[in-house]
Amino acid sequence: MDKEIDLSKYQIRTDLAIDDLEESKKLKGVKYKTDIINGIKVTNVELDTDNDLDKKKGKYITLEFDDVTDTNNMRKVIETLTLVLKKILKLKKDSYGLIVGLGNDKSTPDSLGPLVVEDIIVTNHLYVLNEMSENYKRLSAINPGVTGETGIETSDIIESIVERIKPSYIIVIDSLASKSIERLNKTIQITDTGIHPGSGIGNKRKEISFETLGIPVIAIGVPTVVDATVIVSDTINFIYKNYAFNKEYLNNPKSKLTFNNVNYLGKQVLEDKEDKEKLLGLVGTLDEIELQKLIFEVLNPIGYNLMVTPKEIDFIIHKLSTVISSSLNNSIHNLNK
Repeated sequence: MDKEIDLSKYQIRTDLAIDDLEESKKLKGVKYKTDIINGIKVTNVELDTDNDLDKKKGKYITLEFDDVTDTNNMRKVIETLTLVLKKILKLKKDSYGLIVGLGNDKSTPDSLGPLVVEDIIVTNHLYVLNEMSENYKRLSAINPGVTGETGIETSDIIESIVERIKPSYIIVIDSLASKSIERLNKTIQITDTGIHPGSGIGNKRKEISFETLGIPVIAIGVPTVVDATVIVSDTINFIYKNYAFNKEYLNNPKSKLTFNNVNYLGKQVLEDKEDKEKLLGLVGTLDEIELQKLIFEVLNPIGYNLMVTPKEIDFIIHKLSTVISSSLNNSIHNLNK
């Protein structure tokens, strides 16, 4: 490769603040702390206006968990998300909320928002009739659809509703994109910065936020898709880790009594730069960002940088929607009291 490739114009899409955190690197305008709650990893990130993550100023709280198709894991995630939502919402007795389910219910990986709204306990009609129980708060919900179906910007629909019913806060739910296979369907991000619908798949629409609506906007999202670029680059990194693990594993007499199908991703192994170059030549000398941008340059012009979702997404998306709707009902209506 005699020609130097300009990688600066290629950017891997991600909606998650946590995707760009590096523990070994100090980032400008970034503060974060990680806790373990109910066995769930919770990372609190606070960004200043000028930050190295190139994201909007505000709070980003991320829950990382095991497969929610397991009943015990699902219960733990619901309990933890409920605690996080109560802390960030800080609702008053007379708070009036609007839940907005963004996305397309005809596209499974993009149907998270509409599915969540289906299970939200709405009470505004009872409030109007003066029949609402004291344990419930005033709440409305809406699925505004997508611009391709309605011909109307989603933000314009929401802005009109807000002007008419005057809620005191909004919670928007949407499917996201990630730069990590490991976080796919196993991460929930909550942020007070609002949202750009469709930004994860490069279809950026008008912002829904405090700045555009004049009331607090909390966004809840789950990464349900990744670029093909991410899959290829992660696979290359897995090759490095697998090679390093096998070198250490095969040379350790204690390992002879164990099976060969050990999950090497959970093991601490030292990856050697010379081994990387030996395996993949010049590609092996690239750091992670350079590797992703190079693969993007190869796939994108020919239309092969596809957005990919797991084959079991139909089942998982319903589990994730239950997690979020249950947590919202619990945290807003105090159902667990």
